[in-house]
Amino acid sequence: MSYEKELAAAKKAVSLAARLSQEVQKTLLQSQVWTKSDRSPVTAADYGSQAVVSLVLERELQPVKLSLLAEEETGDLRKKGSEVFLESITKLVKDTLASEESYASSPLSTEDVLNAIDRGKSEGGCRGCHWVLDPIDGTRGFVRGEQYAVGLALLVEGKVVLGVMACPNLPLASVVCETDKSFPETLGCLFFATTGLGTYMEPLQGNSPPQKVRVSSNENLEEAKFLESYHRPIPIHGSIAEKLGIKALPVRIDSQAKYAALSRGDAEIYLRFTLSGHREYIWDHAAGSIITTEAGGVVCDATGESLDFSNGKYLAHKTGIIVTTKKLKPLVLKAVRESMEEENLQF
Repeated sequence: MSYEKELAAAKKAVSLAARLSQEVQKTLLQSQVWTKSDRSPVTAADYGSQAVVSLVLERELQPVKLSLLAEEETGDLRKKGSEVFLESITKLVKDTLASEESYASSPLSTEDVLNAIDRGKSEGGCRGCHWVLDPIDGTRGFVRGEQYAVGLALLVEGKVVLGVMACPNLPLASVVCETDKSFPETLGCLFFATTGLGTYMEPLQGNSPPQKVRVSSNENLEEAKFLESYHRPIPIHGSIAEKLGIKALPVRIDSQAKYAALSRGDAEIYLRFTLSGHREYIWDHAAGSIITTEAGGVVCDATGESLDFSNGKYLAHKTGIIVTTKKLKPLVLKAVRESMEEENLQF
């Protein structure tokens, strides 16, 4: 099945959401960072990005009814005392959509913005079509002025068939290359993939044509690089790297931008082993997984099985998530198994 209309709508929605997030990041103050009931940080960009994506998808894909599973909810925004914050979000959304001529004349109230955010309450599942959105993936990185992503995927009958990801602070060259930090004009990438058609990258700014990307062909583990998040060190990551013979220190960046970086060959391995009891949300991996697999990579759990996105908002998978190349997968899985056995971890 062709998803040309859906891909065009997704690219427009994600690009506009990225534009909104960039405006917020330029002037963000620590006092503008809220804390949600689960103690995770949230900003106007999280809410505004979700509203923009919801509004654009609804308009571009009409008359099809939109089913959207997304991270943010409006409970805190509807509480007394949040009026100023809500007004600032509404202005952000209005200004962002006004940059598109076809949206410029559309009136938009705070209630419209709240309703757009609340469209993200779909439960997903194994039947029908559902959009899956992380409006700002890597909010902590966003707040620090570093890496974050806007990730949007389409789930059809429980399978991810399309993914679009904006990485506004990711250099067009390798993320491992530090020299690009001196050249802001080289920052900002849009990745997209459709099942069976490969993965492409284009600049967020400008009119350069998209380029097809592929994962690394490197098979020399001593030269391999692996990616992990800016969280507390995960001991098993170091154990796995040691067993593989990897010499380089991990490249630490926030968000699904790690999937994007690996898809174009910046690194060969991305490991995500978390604390016991942690459940992974599908919006943290849906867009990244298809962008990596369509670039020739592998996304699996510690047993080597593909991730299952068909069980609602939580991933159904065994311990850990492994992202790597097809050539390195057997070696990585062997190192993972040995490390887990040594640490008495259960699959």
